[in-house]
Amino acid sequence: MEKIKQFIESEKGEDILVVIIVILVGLGSFELGRLSKEGSSSGIKIEYTNQNGTQEANVVSAISSPIKISAAENSAGKNFFASNRGTKYYSLGCSAGKTIVQKNRVYFATREEAEKAGYELSNSCR
Repeated sequence: MEKIKQFIESEKGEDILVVIIVILVGLGSFELGRLSKEGSSSGIKIEYTNQNGTQEANVVSAISSPIKISAAENSAGKNFFASNRGTKYYSLGCSAGKTIVQKNRVYFATREEAEKAGYELSNSCR
């Protein structure tokens, strides 16, 4: 033990100790990076299916099994939707309105109903 203590306290021993610490920190960082990538998912994938006039979204994640989110309670029998913050309305099949968050959507059964509420049809959905 005395020899090891003397070696570490010497100038050469301190240099070797610093090099060992740098190598261990580098290896640890590398392994943490690999570990974080190992279990990574490809993100969240949302699949829309149209069954019986209702729209359902399957949220598929690599971590858990698919979760079904039904828009039926908001859009039962509704064919059009709009943002509660915007001026345009979209048909359910129109991809232009897909960025509107579900909680900000307002649903309408007919075009006339949407236009009566002050919305106009989006140019992308014509």
